[in-house]
Amino acid sequence: MQYLKTQHLARIATVSSKGQPDVVPVGLEFDSKYLWVGSHSQEIFHRTLKYLNVKNGNKLVALTVDDMESIDPWRPRGVKIHGSAEVVEHKGQFGPGKYLRITPKVTWAWGIKGLKLKPGEFRVKTLHE
Repeated sequence: MQYLKTQHLARIATVSSKGQPDVVPVGLEFDSKYLWVGSHSQEIFHRTLKYLNVKNGNKLVALTVDDMESIDPWRPRGVKIHGSAEVVEHKGQFGPGKYLRITPKVTWAWGIKGLKLKPGEFRVKTLHE
């Protein structure tokens, strides 16, 4: 989805081994297959809850990428993603190191030009294999 390639900030939700959700803003890359989340500092990244939650086996994540195309008239747009994450080596926007590689399973998109909405719907749901 072209919209994701133009966005560099998202919010990711992970869950601890005790079931505590954690939502934080993150830098984002999209390569047409995976979403990549990293950090400008590997030392900091390895201490974050998002990294530790995934590293410790809680691989299910949710992300939201959104912005405002217009305020007047009101035109929010975005994508919500449910998927799985794993810690992998990657050379991304923050340089080489460990990143979360997120594989989308389900996405919901709204307000993005070119979406094919059915009558009465406000968002498009897509299942990914």
